[in-house]
Amino acid sequence: MFINEVEHIVGLSKKSIRYYEENGLLNPSRNKENDYRIYSDEDVKKLKVIKFLRELGVSIKELQDLNNKNITLQECMKEQLKKINTEEEKYQKIKKICLELSESKESFDNINISEYFKEISILNKEGFTMRNTKTSKTKKIVGAVISSIIFGALILFVPIMITYFEFTEEVGMPMPIYLFIMAFFAFPTIGIIYNLITRIKEINGGEEDEASKY
Repeated sequence: MFINEVEHIVGLSKKSIRYYEENGLLNPSRNKENDYRIYSDEDVKKLKVIKFLRELGVSIKELQDLNNKNITLQECMKEQLKKINTEEEKYQKIKKICLELSESKESFDNINISEYFKEISILNKEGFTMRNTKTSKTKKIVGAVISSIIFGALILFVPIMITYFEFTEEVGMPMPIYLFIMAFFAFPTIGIIYNLITRIKEINGGEEDEASKY
């Protein structure tokens, strides 16, 4: 099957699938006539396993070690449990601070954070934060739409002006030439629309969040 079918079945974007290929986790065959990737049922099964393990927090390096038989699944899961236990300890520290503040008489205007500041700083240095550092999907989609509109307007400016003079001037260019010019500008316009749709699908599919883990 082709990558479009795999994308639909597994729920991964093309970029993610190709990323796993580039890292040696997948090696689909090629169509001898057009060099298109051909994915087998085993490839689809492996991608589902990869996606599942990624959701458990398994890194690309660990997936490569699993794929190359350098570690067993059991060894990999034990490492994940260690990481989870470490994260749980960090959450417990945050929970303790929140609990103490909830039971105190502190207010926003006079809160004394000196006793907590050092502990929070240590957690930050370890890469732990409770803040939401991910840009919302809505903002990304709006950004993609705005940039597409700007590029589209720049491309369409010329054919719009040609059309205006074609139908307002007494002597215009021959109709075949006019139609050829319109067709010439239609291709990049269609490309912008296609890329925008693809980009929105990638954002909604979580591809940006997934890529941030690589």
